[in-house]
Amino acid sequence: AVVSTQSTGAMGEALAMGTLLLQGYNVRLSGEDVSRGTFSNRHVTVYDQETEEGWTALNHLVEGQTTQVEAVDSLLSEEAVVGFEYGYSLELPDTLCLWEAQFGDFFNPAQVMYDQFVVSGEAKWVLQTGLVSLLPHGYDGNGPDHTSARLERWLQLSDSKEDGLDGDDVNVQVVNLTTPAQYFHFLRRQMLRPFRKPAVVMSPKALLRSPDAVSSINDFAPGTTFQRVIGETSPSIVPEQVKRVIVCSGRHFYTLSKHRDEIGDTTTAIIRLEEICPFPAAEVQAQLQKYPNTEVIWAQEESRNGGAWSFVSTRIRNILGIEMSYAGRKECPAAAVGISTVHAQEVKEIVAAAFPS
Repeated sequence: AVVSTQSTGAMGEALAMGTLLLQGYNVRLSGEDVSRGTFSNRHVTVYDQETEEGWTALNHLVEGQTTQVEAVDSLLSEEAVVGFEYGYSLELPDTLCLWEAQFGDFFNPAQVMYDQFVVSGEAKWVLQTGLVSLLPHGYDGNGPDHTSARLERWLQLSDSKEDGLDGDDVNVQVVNLTTPAQYFHFLRRQMLRPFRKPAVVMSPKALLRSPDAVSSINDFAPGTTFQRVIGETSPSIVPEQVKRVIVCSGRHFYTLSKHRDEIGDTTTAIIRLEEICPFPAAEVQAQLQKYPNTEVIWAQEESRNGGAWSFVSTRIRNILGIEMSYAGRKECPAAAVGISTVHAQEVKEIVAAAFPS
């Protein structure tokens, strides 16, 4: 048998679920096609083609296992399902409750549930929920629908401070993760914390099968933790030679990193904002201090009136006293353009804007 030392996103998720099960936590996963995964990435339950009987491997990790993962392929009524999962998470706080939208923008029909209950319930009724919403997000050139999970909306729903440091009391967590290990640690943190907060994950699509978006098995080992910010990891980038720092979040990191390698740039450092809300000001400052007197750019694949630009730039200016320039798509009322050639041209332009000559 061939044993891989690299983990994909699906494996990172399975490891998180499995370790939590062994520690006494149940897991509930609902949404359209979640057993298989919209992108055929999960297969938490497999089925006998003749008997149609399902089998969930995670429910048979050890003899006499009493905890279980429950994968429910729910109906296409997001408002009803999110409402049910919200109530479930309130009643069973020691169960990791995850709802996965088939595509990120499928949360739209459930917006009332999020506004009235999920993100505001604690402030109104002192009721904590640990519900995790997995919203596939990414600009792959597939048109305006099924592209964006509207990151900007979730940030606007938070009570994060624009001119002060955030604590764990912020009403919602919003993350845009880049590695399987980060996803693993984030899901585990959601349950191991002594309190509950709802979380919104800009989950991957194309990255699920990207050979770049993998983690070493060592990244899951004892002593490793979730990183709210990931600094420059390339050994070819020497801090003393850096002239420009790009701050980004999510899958756009891989596009920027690939372009940097292609043009042979060794004077640009890239910092990844893994947790956007609560805003990790101290961690961002610690990374930027490695590169004094450099140009700082925020790069995103979303349009200027979307994504995290307004949220992040305001806080970096008000809290850290740093003005950033913008490298991303221009303002657009739709999530994305509908013509693939225009999309490809936009990708070239926003990447070039992040590496001005």
